[in-house]
Amino acid sequence: MQLALNRADYLQVGVTSQKTMKLLPASKHRATQKVVVGDQDGVVLCFGMKKGEAGAVFKTLPGQKIARLELGGILNTPQEKIFIAAGSEIKGFTKRGKQFLSFETNLTESIKAMYVSGSDLFLSASYIYNHYCDCKDQHYYLSGDKINDVICLPVDKVPRITPILACQDRVLRVLQGSNVMYEIEVPGPPTVLALHNGNGGDSGEDLVFGTLDGKLGLIQITASKPVHKWEIQNDKKRGGILCMDSFDIVGDGVKDLLVGRDDGMVEVYSFDNANEPVLRFDQMLSESVTSIQGGCVGKDGYDEIVVSTYSGWITGLTTEPTHKENGPGEELKINQEMQNKISSLRSELEHLQYKVLQERENYQQSSQSSKAKSTVPSFSINDKFTLNKDDASYSLILEVQTAIDNVLIQSDVPIDLLDVDKNSAVVSFSSCDSEANTTRLELKVRSIEGQYGTLQAYVTPRIQPKTCQVRQYHIRPLSLHQRTHFIHHDRPMNTLTLTGQFSFAEIHSWVVFCLPDVPEKPPAGESVTFCFQNTFLDTQLESVYRKGQGIFKSDNISTISILKDVLSKEATKRKINLNISYEINEVSVKHTLKLIHPKLEYQLLLAKKVQLIDALKELQVHEGNTNFLIPEYRCILEDADHLQEEYKKQPAHLERLYGMITDLFIDKFKFKGTNVKSKVPLLLEILDSYDQNALVSFFDSA
Repeated sequence: MQLALNRADYLQVGVTSQKTMKLLPASKHRATQKVVVGDQDGVVLCFGMKKGEAGAVFKTLPGQKIARLELGGILNTPQEKIFIAAGSEIKGFTKRGKQFLSFETNLTESIKAMYVSGSDLFLSASYIYNHYCDCKDQHYYLSGDKINDVICLPVDKVPRITPILACQDRVLRVLQGSNVMYEIEVPGPPTVLALHNGNGGDSGEDLVFGTLDGKLGLIQITASKPVHKWEIQNDKKRGGILCMDSFDIVGDGVKDLLVGRDDGMVEVYSFDNANEPVLRFDQMLSESVTSIQGGCVGKDGYDEIVVSTYSGWITGLTTEPTHKENGPGEELKINQEMQNKISSLRSELEHLQYKVLQERENYQQSSQSSKAKSTVPSFSINDKFTLNKDDASYSLILEVQTAIDNVLIQSDVPIDLLDVDKNSAVVSFSSCDSEANTTRLELKVRSIEGQYGTLQAYVTPRIQPKTCQVRQYHIRPLSLHQRTHFIHHDRPMNTLTLTGQFSFAEIHSWVVFCLPDVPEKPPAGESVTFCFQNTFLDTQLESVYRKGQGIFKSDNISTISILKDVLSKEATKRKINLNISYEINEVSVKHTLKLIHPKLEYQLLLAKKVQLIDALKELQVHEGNTNFLIPEYRCILEDADHLQEEYKKQPAHLERLYGMITDLFIDKFKFKGTNVKSKVPLLLEILDSYDQNALVSFFDSA
């Protein structure tokens, strides 16, 4: 059965955060529901649809930014109580808008995530988790990395209170009281958690997670160990997951999984006979989807998916048809309700156009007077700078609540700027469509390890008077490394050891400076171990450090060389005397060259194929067919567009690989105290006529 949904925009509130919109329970089956939403202006709005118009049930005064909105109530009754988290305070409202709770927590940071279950309240700030029962403190946990979401298994199905924390270090932490019962590694930083089917499934233990890099999975949280049931990879390179819900939108009696992503994609997954998810529907909205829920809002009897977007639009994807089919000879009659709506919209539009013209004239007159004062308009930016494991590049996502005029990128380190297929914005040096109302853009940046500094984005929206905001992103010395929880100890490792009069906090700050994915605060305990993998070469790094000592092991000499140079410089800045020793494993050089080999061979072959395309096309035109060509050349012609597109997407890819091999060559001999920079031209000659054995021999004999 094909799922057809039609878009209906209901109204716009202020900028919204993740998981801040809910549908109140319906009075009867498939009756229209009220929508409640909290925005970053601190306003809670509850509205319902009547005759095609949104009517407010209640609206609160502005206050602190609302970070989360959840529904609660007595267990096994309709969840009609509205709870919001703003700053370090929790407020509760009835469905009519009467405030019945104002609870100031003892959290020193703003609340980032919240879950309500009966009289139990589960809260987390960046690193701190708290469990309250009837507003009394019960349990506390300090996480080693940032907490992105919190949830609890349903207490009516699972006899124990089991909170789960989604942490930035790619781990779900299952708690019992104030202690970790066990940890579950997931394939990306988990950003959102939801109970499968809305109730945890038959056992109450089924938990769905979504990750920052767009992956989905289902895990059964048992009392002893987790059971991984299924996982969906992000093969289509879609955005990170911000929200999920379970609702039978297909109408087959089985709840579907609704997913909202930060690139504006809305997805519906149904479940086959083997309970495996199958994508049934997807639709792209123009901005990130912050909340998603299934229900009935626009009209009785028509199910829909209701979403809130970053800039505050509340939109429905409804099963209600937008037009009626007419038989032959019949005229399409617009009912009175639709005519009234069109007339109302026209008059509202005319009024707004008149008001804009009037305000523009007033502004022009006041700006020319001697007492003119112009305030800079404030605007909100939603930004994300994340490393993609698949192609070893950074995604910079910028989203503004109003149309973007232009974005200027400035970097004090060499980077490659790559375009993204799904961009509605134009990454170019040419003129672009000035009428395009782009509120969100994404671009890819590829850095070179060892060269570090700051990337700055100057964002100018299309508002008057002109204003600009600057966002800064650190490009770290080992920028292509990503946190992992497992490394191969059988690899040939090089070791760098630091000793000196430095504190645990100081060496932790140096590691934060060098590597991404490291929590800013030093973890609890006297020592810590972090493992990393280079997303480009698959080499590994293990760092173990404590007060007065740091040990770093890697199968890539260049990684050790970069760490040695940067850590020495950071210690010198703080006037700390470091004792540095290292052990170099000669076998690791051949090992790294072996890892580079398939990538280098592929790029050289791609370059050769692209060089042949023009000549082969000329031959094709001259001969009129390709029958005389050998199969290899025919394949090149058939794939010409794909090959050229791929080659265009990999600017300086070959040069980057040459650079890595050159650095490896220089670093190998640098640790021996020999300067081999004069031999680099000879190395480049060998690379131009690449042969793996000749390259290894050159490294050995130089």
